[in-house]
Amino acid sequence: MNQHHYVAIMAGGIGSRFWPKSRTSYPKQFLDILNTGKSLIRWTYERYAAFIPNENIFIVTSDEYVDIVKAQLPELPIANILAEPSRKNTAPCIAYISYKLLQKDPEASLIVAPSDHMILDGENFKNITLQALDFASHIKSLVTLGIKPTHPNTGYGYIQHEPMQMGDGIYKVKTFTEKPNLELAKTFLASGDFLWNAGIFVWKVKNVMKAFEQYQPEMFELFDAEKAHFNTPAEKDAINRIYPMCTNVSIDFAIMEKADNVYVIPSSFGWSDLGTWNSAYDNLEKDYLGNAVASPNVIVIDATKCMVSANHEKLIVLQGLDDFIIVDTDDVLLICKKEKEQAIKEYVAEVKRNKGDQYI
Repeated sequence: MNQHHYVAIMAGGIGSRFWPKSRTSYPKQFLDILNTGKSLIRWTYERYAAFIPNENIFIVTSDEYVDIVKAQLPELPIANILAEPSRKNTAPCIAYISYKLLQKDPEASLIVAPSDHMILDGENFKNITLQALDFASHIKSLVTLGIKPTHPNTGYGYIQHEPMQMGDGIYKVKTFTEKPNLELAKTFLASGDFLWNAGIFVWKVKNVMKAFEQYQPEMFELFDAEKAHFNTPAEKDAINRIYPMCTNVSIDFAIMEKADNVYVIPSSFGWSDLGTWNSAYDNLEKDYLGNAVASPNVIVIDATKCMVSANHEKLIVLQGLDDFIIVDTDDVLLICKKEKEQAIKEYVAEVKRNKGDQYI
């Protein structure tokens, strides 16, 4: 293992599209969404622990989730759990870990990854990530892993690359595109030079800090002014001063879409961002009628293509539903057409308006 290789696993989101299983107090990255016996963050941690030294694995999360991370990843040094005082999207949290590492190890190379994605082919994933680390150590570059699309998905952002390879299977990025409509997604798929944006990035820390200095000078100056406090007892107070002044912005918009040294590796390693109940349905085993049941205590009668997630204690008998999401928790039951899953965020807002935060 290379002592200069680090990973920052981002685990601060609230996963509202997995409501009512995912709650603000205990969001989806800490849940066993697919009934595997492990939470999503546990899977992510183990994936990186296979080739990154344990002391070089960092979790960036919200203040309120630090205790959950400690409980789920007990072997991780407590100093490696970085607590954000507020949610400001991905750019500030990447600036935070990058500045911290730069003070500690000027030669650091960093992988930045979400905590709640699923990757089936861990060996292939490891090889591609090591290839990205190697490329980023020799070329002044910001590397992202793009997923070869298998269908015209409208729930993902897309990365378009140049036709010529810059290295072995590495291409210069041409454009980033937000989630397209179906017609545009079909066009992207047909063109052959568009990839799904997995939100996994690899770079030398000093190079991403140069990009912050160039493209986000205000954020850069906020962190730069406090750099003497990183890796000291004064770090938390410094972060509490910085964050209220940081723009709420994604790393894609802040840096990746602006920089001219962005490269992508087209990849296939069984990736899913597990962003919605439909994506969970796609990744679960189905019965002969196409039902995905993530609970041992459900009896299905004359129902097809349903996604069912329920508590293990309660018996659920399901009859006559086709293409529904059914999620049963201690205090909430959601029954929703699968085609309406993008509206779950709106339903959560409606619950909040009518019932306050009790069920959120």
